[in-house]
Amino acid sequence: MAGVYTGAVTLIWAMVELARNPEIMKNAQEEVRNVVRNRERVAEMISNFKINDCDIYPKSLIHVNVWAIGRDPNYWKDPEDLFPEKFIDSFIDFKGQHFELLPFGAGRRGCPALHMGTVLIELALVNLLHCFDSKLPNGVQDINMEEQARPSLTISKMDPLKLVPVRYLVQ
Repeated sequence: MAGVYTGAVTLIWAMVELARNPEIMKNAQEEVRNVVRNRERVAEMISNFKINDCDIYPKSLIHVNVWAIGRDPNYWKDPEDLFPEKFIDSFIDFKGQHFELLPFGAGRRGCPALHMGTVLIELALVNLLHCFDSKLPNGVQDINMEEQARPSLTISKMDPLKLVPVRYLVQ
C-alpha cells in the first residue's frame, strides 16, 4: 500500500501545481497530446529506440525524471516556483546518485518501489493530461496549499483537491 498511497499523494500534488499554473498545464497537455495523438489512453510501450546514439532495448530499465522539485536555492533557481524546464539540461536525476534531489532515498535504504512508483505516477499523470482539461470549480479562484499536520512519510493536502474534469475529445 505504501507505493500506491505515496503515488496517489504525489499525483494530487502534481495536479495541484498544474491547476495553479494553467499555462504550464496547457504546455504539458500539448506535449503529451502531440506524442499520444489519437490514441484513447497511454500504456507502457515496448520498442527499440536511441538516446544519444545509445540503443535502448525492450525490458531495459530507464527512469525519466518527469516531476521532481528540489527545494535548495543553492542548486535550484526559484526552487518554490513550478518551472519544469529546469530539468531539461540538468544532469541531476532522482534515483539516489545526486544528493541535490533524493525523493526516494538512496543506497540500501532506498525505496524498493522506485520503478513501480514512477511508472504509476507517469502513466496516471500523462493520462489525466491527455484525456481531460481540468479546471477549478465555478467560484473557486485559488487552491488552498495548506498541508495536513500529522506524522507521516508523505505530506498530504489539508483540503481535498477539487477539479472539474472536462473530457478532451481526440480529433
